[in-house]
Amino acid sequence: PFFLKPTTPHDSLSGLVGSEMCIRDREGAMPHLKTDDNVNLYYEEAGEGTPIIFVHEFAGDYRSWEPQMRHFSRRYRAITYNARGYSPSDIPSDPNDYSQKRACDDIRAVMDALQIEEAHIVGLSMGGFATLHFGFDYPEKALSLVVGGCGYGAEPNQREKFQSETLATVEKIKKETMDVAGKAYASGPTRVQYQNKDPRGWKEFEVQLREHSTEGSANTMMGVQRLRPSLYDLEDKMRALTVPTMIINGDEDDPCLDPGLLMKRNISSSSLVVLPRSGHTINLEEPAMFNWFVDDFLHQVESGN
Repeated sequence: PFFLKPTTPHDSLSGLVGSEMCIRDREGAMPHLKTDDNVNLYYEEAGEGTPIIFVHEFAGDYRSWEPQMRHFSRRYRAITYNARGYSPSDIPSDPNDYSQKRACDDIRAVMDALQIEEAHIVGLSMGGFATLHFGFDYPEKALSLVVGGCGYGAEPNQREKFQSETLATVEKIKKETMDVAGKAYASGPTRVQYQNKDPRGWKEFEVQLREHSTEGSANTMMGVQRLRPSLYDLEDKMRALTVPTMIINGDEDDPCLDPGLLMKRNISSSSLVVLPRSGHTINLEEPAMFNWFVDDFLHQVESGN
């Protein structure tokens, strides 16, 4: 049912050129790209101009960025993709194929496959961690970084609790399946703000979360979330970072507030935005505010400010 076809740089369904090829169905509706360890990642893109890459959180996928894809594709080449472990991307069965470094390098794989030299990188939560690490490892490839909802489990006195909670979540996912475990995950203390403000939008988020692969979610939690380094161990890297960076959190996303201040104090090229009465899923919970702040930040960066 699949065939390989080379494509042109700004084909909205493909965008995969050069030495790589795009895996697509006969309707051309399933574009994938391949990472350097042979994992196929599903992606979508729209618009033309300077590239922006959106990197999703653990509880989200490429669909979580729809308000941003619609907004930013009017003036930018907007790209989003599903991380490994999130269908229709590949779901490696070995948890060792998932890591913080791999999540960072997969952003680079997207850029290489789409022949993008530089891009704005926008990430939330798990994607925010990957975005920050991308700035550490590939600063020459990042025009700017937007690090959203980044910090859960980072504080030194919370590491042991974070590790135990992560393992408990893995066991819950494996035992109950993601369809069941996702329902509780979507109702966590930093998600209810979204549910209270926008029950219809939150319900869509919950349904999409419950559709995630049980195996892929458990492996992501084990390999990426559980083993990622604490932000408090990365202060030297933060102080060396000169890429323009915007840190954005909700004021009711308590686990991310102090880590946000940590990043602001150590990244000299950073700004900090805190959205009022907002939880963790800020790009969906407050899309207009989120888009406005990101838009303004990108204009500042591109004007040299």
